[in-house]
Amino acid sequence: MATITATAADPRVAAVRRFNRFFTRQMGLLDQGLLQTRFSLTESRVIFELAQRERSEVSDVRAALGIDPAHLSRVLARFEKSGLIERARSREDARRQTVSLTQAGRDAFQTLNARSNLQAERMLARLDESEQERLVRAFATITDVLGENVSEDGGPAVRTHVIRPLRPGDLGWVVQRHGALYAEEYGWDQTFEAYVARIIAEYGERTDRGRESGWIAEVDGSPAGCVFCMRRDDQTAQLRLLLVEPAARGAGLGARLVEQCIDFARAAGYAKIVLWTNDVLTAARSLYLKAGFRCVEEAPHHSFGHDLVGQMWERDTRR
Repeated sequence: MATITATAADPRVAAVRRFNRFFTRQMGLLDQGLLQTRFSLTESRVIFELAQRERSEVSDVRAALGIDPAHLSRVLARFEKSGLIERARSREDARRQTVSLTQAGRDAFQTLNARSNLQAERMLARLDESEQERLVRAFATITDVLGENVSEDGGPAVRTHVIRPLRPGDLGWVVQRHGALYAEEYGWDQTFEAYVARIIAEYGERTDRGRESGWIAEVDGSPAGCVFCMRRDDQTAQLRLLLVEPAARGAGLGARLVEQCIDFARAAGYAKIVLWTNDVLTAARSLYLKAGFRCVEEAPHHSFGHDLVGQMWERDTRR
């Protein structure tokens, strides 16, 4: 994790504060009552949390919201006095207190939930389809980076993984992400990005999509990986430019991309599929081994600003 020293003049600090001011105004969080109700933001979040289950332990609510115990106690006291909640002792441990919404509390939740949905719908309605997608991706990026990848009920979010064919604009993304990611992780210089650009240019100029293709892996609608199957000769396909973004690793996307490439090569009539990699790319080599590839050739070379060992791998597509 990078360490930064933030000062009042730091443009990164200013950007975070500017976004906070903008977003609180957009969502009406500065109003006396959230969503034109009598509830504050904290009170509304407590109601949302309690509505996710029939009965909740107070300690679980406190942990889910990261709220000060004394503050939560005051909120629950107001709710109990207003008839929104009922308190009881836990059946599993009498030392613990549980809370549940009354019918009045669930009615309050329904009002908050409906108005929250309407607010989001109105904000999205001002944007066209592509702008809506950009906004949703930006929200996903913020929650990923800040470590808050959770669902509405507070549990782990279920992420959507899709492997799709290429669309206009994807080729540029492939070049940019290879250049940036390999520079960050391996210190490779811009000659590697130029190398990827030449491969992409070659692919883009070819037209036989029955024998060559590429795919993008998406996570929650955002590009998170890629792979290409290209013709080496009439009997041999080549897997090229496999990439999985760091935040998307560990979910099996790399294996799925490799399998997609092998399946395509088989269906296109290739007898064999090969790939060229470097020995420092250990995670990728592990994927190739599991997919049935074997290393058939090694040779040292100096490329991309480093001394490397190139490797040629292959496997039969008929098994």
